[in-house]
Amino acid sequence: MGEWEGLFRSTGRWLSRAFCPPVDEWCQSFRALCSLATKFPSTKNVPNGFSKQMVEILHKHNIQFSSFDIFSDEEVRQGLKTYSNWPTYPQLYVSGELIGGLDIIKELEASEELDTICPKAPKLEERLKVLTNKASVMLFMKGNKQEAKCGFSKQILEILNSTGVEYETFDILEDEEVRQGLKAYSNWPTYPQLYVKGELVGGLDIVKELKENGELLPILRGEN
Repeated sequence: MGEWEGLFRSTGRWLSRAFCPPVDEWCQSFRALCSLATKFPSTKNVPNGFSKQMVEILHKHNIQFSSFDIFSDEEVRQGLKTYSNWPTYPQLYVSGELIGGLDIIKELEASEELDTICPKAPKLEERLKVLTNKASVMLFMKGNKQEAKCGFSKQILEILNSTGVEYETFDILEDEEVRQGLKAYSNWPTYPQLYVKGELVGGLDIVKELKENGELLPILRGEN
């Protein structure tokens, strides 16, 4: 795989190919591609009727999935037909295994087997709980450690960096569901929001007060 596999974004788009691999390596590359997400529909652009119907079914069942636009790579578009022995699109893969095309998905939906084959995405509250506990100190902000995208987020980054404590960030601009859901989950209407061990500490004003009072560092270290 190596160079041919290239770089792969979370959107599922193949970015580069350095050379045409031998057959064994070619098959391994498709296997890796189909395994990149648990639920992986290889689709045409969503406006296409069949692809649109597939996406609508997956969304209706709250199935979390990633997709690959076959129009973005003709080699993948043609090669996957041979690899999967399935001549048409869209194609749905679960854990690297082909489930089938739209007709198969419709049959599975009608027989109520689709939810068993493709487990539903976790509920938002469960997801937020996991995210707020992703690191001991977790900051939800506009931007990330490398580039704050608002003044408040920039200020809180500077404060955290001055403490020397390890922390992780989540860019709320990249996920509207998290951005809106976390406000209700934490009962805190603005960003940034700082969490320690899954518990909300507060926003920029609270963090500033804690720093001025000498309480911030012990809280970040989990000593309070």
